[in-house]
Amino acid sequence: MDNEKEHHNENFLYKLISGELEKEPFGRAMCTRFPPEPNGYLHIGSAYAIHTNYTMAQRFGGNFNLRFDDTNPLKEDIEYVNAIVEDIRWLGYDPGEHIYYGSDYSEQIYQAAVTLIERGRAYVCELTPDETREYRGTLTEPGKNSPYRGRSIEENLGIFAKMRNGDYPASSMVLRAKIDMASPNLNLRDPIIYRIIHAEHYRTGNEWCIYPMYDFAHPIQDAIEGITYSLCSIEFKDHRPLYEWVLDGLGIVEPPRQREFGRLNLTGVVTSKRFLRQLVTGGYVDGWDDPRLPTLRGLRRRGFTPESIRRFIEEIGSIRTTSTVDISLLDHCLRQELKEKTASVMAVLQPLKVVITNYPEGETELLTVENNSENEGMGRREIPFSRTIYIERDDFAEVPPKGYHRLSPGCEVRLKGAYFIRCEEVVREPASGEVTELRCTYDPLTKSGSGFTARKVKGTIHWVSAAHAVKADVHLYDKLLLDESAPTREDGSWADAINPDSLVIVKDALIEPSVQGAGPEERYQFFRHGFFCVDRKHSGVEGRLVFNRIVPLKDTWNKK
Repeated sequence: MDNEKEHHNENFLYKLISGELEKEPFGRAMCTRFPPEPNGYLHIGSAYAIHTNYTMAQRFGGNFNLRFDDTNPLKEDIEYVNAIVEDIRWLGYDPGEHIYYGSDYSEQIYQAAVTLIERGRAYVCELTPDETREYRGTLTEPGKNSPYRGRSIEENLGIFAKMRNGDYPASSMVLRAKIDMASPNLNLRDPIIYRIIHAEHYRTGNEWCIYPMYDFAHPIQDAIEGITYSLCSIEFKDHRPLYEWVLDGLGIVEPPRQREFGRLNLTGVVTSKRFLRQLVTGGYVDGWDDPRLPTLRGLRRRGFTPESIRRFIEEIGSIRTTSTVDISLLDHCLRQELKEKTASVMAVLQPLKVVITNYPEGETELLTVENNSENEGMGRREIPFSRTIYIERDDFAEVPPKGYHRLSPGCEVRLKGAYFIRCEEVVREPASGEVTELRCTYDPLTKSGSGFTARKVKGTIHWVSAAHAVKADVHLYDKLLLDESAPTREDGSWADAINPDSLVIVKDALIEPSVQGAGPEERYQFFRHGFFCVDRKHSGVEGRLVFNRIVPLKDTWNKK
């Protein structure tokens, strides 16, 4: 992880807040909040912010609020609201009844703006957007006062009331805070706090045509809800003076306090909502729940568990600055979560037919194998064995390289949970010469669990009975982007950034019959292949199971 010195076992925010609370600045209980804008789906970075706010409230015996920052009708939708609530509950950070909407405070926020006008701390400005940018100045040059800055209180109140009534077209004027156009902090150079938008809101309909900016609405919403600490990511640090200015200008007693923590990024993925939307709308992925995306919906569909995501966040600990974490840590946390909880089954992704010539025709026997070699408590299951089976094509080599311990002509291997087999004959397709079938013999004395020790073999391979195998489609997922640094595309063109092997679809994989009837999100370890999950979106279509590979078995994080 970058910025390793910023990683603390003891949460630095907890230390900071503990010190502040010792002075008893609040006459109310601890209360934090997570304020998403309902214009997209939550991602892994959102989970880190949710965790920070939720656990801090828990540690101080307080409440955690989910509040939708729904003050922009042009982008927001009830679809996102419902998805965010579902995702947060799935993650395990249920706000219970503490779900609120910024739009419910519209009248109170409007009256707060009126109060600032009455106190000479806000004014209506009619500069165009281009003129506003020109007047704002730069990081090295101060801005210039708007020619409308000197309007009287009465004139501002009158115009603002007409703005609310819908007397003016969209973007024709705004309400600005009157602070300091020469401030070195650009956020304090008379920021816009209200704008005109003639659009239907998903909750309030056409009741309003003026909407507050986030930096103005947020501290007021916090004060209304009795929030004690507004915990947000580090990019909002420069906005803190404006947050405090709004609360001070309104005379809020025991105002909430904004405190910041580091922003979480992952190697090889984008967590910017804008870039995620480009990938979705541009058709580069299969929707917001594409298993290659770091959205919570994508991670869930791929097969990640809430516990593994929480474990990942706790493993990272507390960060002060923007930090990038290797995504292999997330995979590692999932493997640790699943390895003792998931049944191991045999699945053949690239089948090669094997006929055991000395096994009786028409006969089937049931063999008993363990469900999880690391957890005896998961019990055992029976799998059918017969004369014709399938093995993995890669588990046979006609001319084996040095150190090869799988099946080859004249050599023996053990079939997992079954018998030793020896390859006696290779059958080819006449035209192409491709190997289509192996003729093998088995030794009935070598049955697994029989105690046979007369000879040993170096290799064990998996298999499925041809007559009993379940056909399924298997989606093999890899990283979506070629660049580990997670590139950006301002123009929305991602074609050259996408890994062409980020999704490989294997049709007609053969899996042992114990998976028959598996439901959405049910997880398995495919022996020697990795951890897999029943796809909740496509599985069951035309009666066919679809499995997503969550992660391979190889753990690169442990090596690091």
